[in-house]
Amino acid sequence: MKLEEIGFYTLSNERAKAVTWHSPLQRCELILTDRCNFNCPYCRGIEQQYRGDLPLRVAMNTLNVWISQGLKNVRFSGGEPTLYPHLLQLVEHCKSNGVEHIAISTNGSADILQYLELQKAGVNDFSVSLDACCSSTGKIMSGTDEWDITTDNIMMMSTITYTTVGIVVTNENVLELTSIIDFASNLLRVHDIRVIPAAQTEISLKNIHIPLDILDKHPILKYRINNLHNNKPLRGISSEDTNLCPLVLDDMAVMSGHHFPCIIYLREKGLPIGKLDEDVRWQRYLWYMNHNTHDDPICKANCLDVCVDYNNKVRETNGIKTIQKGSE
Repeated sequence: MKLEEIGFYTLSNERAKAVTWHSPLQRCELILTDRCNFNCPYCRGIEQQYRGDLPLRVAMNTLNVWISQGLKNVRFSGGEPTLYPHLLQLVEHCKSNGVEHIAISTNGSADILQYLELQKAGVNDFSVSLDACCSSTGKIMSGTDEWDITTDNIMMMSTITYTTVGIVVTNENVLELTSIIDFASNLLRVHDIRVIPAAQTEISLKNIHIPLDILDKHPILKYRINNLHNNKPLRGISSEDTNLCPLVLDDMAVMSGHHFPCIIYLREKGLPIGKLDEDVRWQRYLWYMNHNTHDDPICKANCLDVCVDYNNKVRETNGIKTIQKGSE
């Protein structure tokens, strides 16, 4: 399967062939705040030293560093990014500077007028958490009574732009998973569905069966379900997989001026590679060259299936060559 057929907009066979430490930045994610109005049972929050709203000056500097290096796709997240007071300004800045794809990860509970304003300003991707198919489980999974607002908003978002839902599977909702998928696909009419077990659980999803008509509408979901049926884990690196992570070269997550290997590494409270400065790409190249993902417990246990496939594709296509700084 070609990477671009999976449905992840930044991953492609062509990217795998051409990636270098100085190629255009493909996808960057910025944590704007630790604040959130939900209390999801699987969320472990953000470490104390990184908490608070990101100062606008720091957020703009981060975006300008990325934009200067050809940023193509950006994602704003948190916490809940719609609580961040300068979100609209950041979206407008990205749009006016030619960023092609502007995404927001949200719990979907903001006023619908805010989402409409963000879409008008340039957001063309909403990724919404949806861990239930009914209000009773929704209350357990979010710790709130925002079920009706969230589902109504998802329905509206999916009519105006590309909208996906992410289902984090825990012991609380695993028995309802097929119903959640059916609800998201047929009632909310989202464009794709991402299913992933919570990092701290040992839940097996091998026996899940989804109707073909639903799978055919949602390439990410189809990819994941096929992996399950082929006994390929959704999280983790096997001994046959590459021990390098070329994804780190043109993809990054930043929180409070520090850049991390990826958003998963950040969420799992791994250490940052360093501070965001003019040498950020070279720092990431050195990390790539010297970091064995098979020896890193975060990478080994948590790397997502599609990221593993991408990194293996780079290995197959020899998309990376060892080079010295300043050389071509």
